[in-house]
Amino acid sequence: MRKSLFREEWKAIFTKKKFLISMIAILFIPIMYCGVYLWAFWDPYGHLDRLPVAIVNEDKGAEMEGEALHLGDDLVDKLKENDKFDFHFVSKESGYKGLEREKYYMLIQIPENFSENATTLMDEKPKKLTLKYVPNQGYNFISSQIGESAMKDIKAELSKEVTKTYAESIFDNIKKLGNGLEEASEGSQKLDDGAHKVSDGAEKLKQNLEMLAGKSVEFTTGVSKLKSGANELAKGSDSLAAGLGKLSEGHSQLLKGAKDAQAGSEKLAEGAQKSQAGLQKADESMGQIVAGSNQLSAGADSLAENLKKLEAGAGQTSNGAKQLETGISTLQEQLNALMPMLPDDQKAKLQGALAQLQAGSKSLSAGTNQLQGSAGQLSTGASTIADKMKQLNAGQQQLKSGLDQLSAGSGQLAKGANDLASGQSKLVDGMGVFGGKLNEAKNGADKLAQGAGQLAGGMNQLSSGSNQLTDGAQKLADGSKDLSNGTNDLSEGTKELHDKLAEGADDANSVKADNDTYDMMGEPVKVKKNGINKVPNYGTGFAPYFISLSLFVGALVLSIIFPLREPAGRPRNGFSWFIGKFGVVGIVGIIQSLIVDAILLYGLDLKVESIPLFVVATIVTSIAFISIIQFLVTALGDPGRFIGIIVLILQLTTSAGTYPLETIPKPLQPIHYLLPMSYSVQAFKAVISSGDFAYMWTNLNMLFIYIAGFLLLSLIYFLATFRRKFKNGSLEEAAE
Repeated sequence: MRKSLFREEWKAIFTKKKFLISMIAILFIPIMYCGVYLWAFWDPYGHLDRLPVAIVNEDKGAEMEGEALHLGDDLVDKLKENDKFDFHFVSKESGYKGLEREKYYMLIQIPENFSENATTLMDEKPKKLTLKYVPNQGYNFISSQIGESAMKDIKAELSKEVTKTYAESIFDNIKKLGNGLEEASEGSQKLDDGAHKVSDGAEKLKQNLEMLAGKSVEFTTGVSKLKSGANELAKGSDSLAAGLGKLSEGHSQLLKGAKDAQAGSEKLAEGAQKSQAGLQKADESMGQIVAGSNQLSAGADSLAENLKKLEAGAGQTSNGAKQLETGISTLQEQLNALMPMLPDDQKAKLQGALAQLQAGSKSLSAGTNQLQGSAGQLSTGASTIADKMKQLNAGQQQLKSGLDQLSAGSGQLAKGANDLASGQSKLVDGMGVFGGKLNEAKNGADKLAQGAGQLAGGMNQLSSGSNQLTDGAQKLADGSKDLSNGTNDLSEGTKELHDKLAEGADDANSVKADNDTYDMMGEPVKVKKNGINKVPNYGTGFAPYFISLSLFVGALVLSIIFPLREPAGRPRNGFSWFIGKFGVVGIVGIIQSLIVDAILLYGLDLKVESIPLFVVATIVTSIAFISIIQFLVTALGDPGRFIGIIVLILQLTTSAGTYPLETIPKPLQPIHYLLPMSYSVQAFKAVISSGDFAYMWTNLNMLFIYIAGFLLLSLIYFLATFRRKFKNGSLEEAAE
């Protein structure tokens, strides 16, 4: 009966001392990574009081509202009471020299204007308080990161003190503000009274502006009419100037004519005297003519009556007609002699009457010549002669009456002619004076025309301005409505301002402040940390990562010492070969996990949510890593170990055991879901900190999949290799 290969493997280990020692050493490999490393950095933040930090205070202080302010000294006093770091209060030169010689991990410098900047809060450009933080990152980068965290605490504490100081000043000013608000309330009452007066005035202004707008329209209409009149005046003044020019020229001619008339009037006076004498003679002769005319008229009547006797006395009538014509000619000659002495109007009448008489005599002569030929025609002509003779008699009588009047008026004419001559002389003198005044009038008319033109131009501008005035007045009227509404709002607003200022004064005076108030203003918000799944220290937080790392390294080192491929004896089959090898490495992996559990739970006092489940998680993790390494090394040999190292490196970066997965490069993030350490880390976090055991089992189930998958691959390898190597039953073939 063949011996068990599993037993043979263990026998081979215990019979070789060196091999046994190596196997024992491998059991403690995870402790080197997990126990020692976590022990060294279990709670580094709990020992910051050993970290030397230099403090350099150069603040010169300042004065704020009559009180001394030394924020630098206050900060130093606070730090002396603070044991978070090993503070060293040194000079600037000593501090920087110690920083360069790596005596201090960091330096905090308080500048000389630190307190002075605190007093600039109410300035136009306030200055911030600046602390100079100088870490020696080359000495230790982590210490600089810790220092930055400490600086935040210092900044918060300092901000609290500064704000407390500001708050005290602000509350003092609030009291002053309350007094000022009371005075402002009283002043706002006066402002309210004034606002009411402004409102009343705005209403009156509105009414007056509306009246102005209406009157400006009337004014514009009047200006338009005045503009038209000014244009007419300009045209009339131009015409007047031109007319006066012509009048001046006519006056010159008139003056000349007046002088000529003066000479003529003198001659007229002389002629009037002569005319008076001639008219007297003509009047005497006219009496004789009228008497003869009466006789002629009577004869004409007799002729008309005796026409029927015309045939018998035609010859006699013809002779009488000739005599009549001769007498008329004689009469005309006598009258022609009198004509120069008669006035023009009488002369015209006399000449007309003589012309009619002469025409009648000719007609009579012609008629008598024809009388013999036609008795009827003679009878008609006789009647005509009788009528004409009557007209002639009437004209002669009128002429006689006119001559009587002319004779009587000739005396008046002589007297008037003398008066005319005297008046004409005065007229000539007056015309000279009139000519001078006319020239003055013409000059004035020229100036009037020029002024009228300027007036017309000014009226055009006035008309344009009046239109603008109308528009402006209308806009003022419209704006006055808004002003009236606005002043009403102002009145209401001042009333509300008075009420609110009074309320504000009461509120401001009701503010009571003490040190508790100043402290609250300096630190109005406190952060209360109520975290879930509390992690007490640095080591606890990194335990899931380093447990997984140590177990994977333990599995990898085990593959170097223990032969995972060559059997300790002749395998009966591929399965027994597989069980022999996995049985050893599986038990070693479990022992490794139990040693890790003991060191963490009882050596470092790691607090977990469930010790049994924590032990289960470490065993499952160790078996998962063992199964992976077994397959890689069994199937590939040394290249398999190299692949295992690559897998380890990838797991270190993608398992999210140190930094969150989201902070690593995106190309590496998908790898997180492919490697087993990602699930072991999450399982340990659940069982150590969160207590989410369902989430723990979810991740352990993923590790079971890795275990089942890689064990199956190893089994397949051993079954295939057994058929190939041991088909002839030769152990030497296995050795080959």
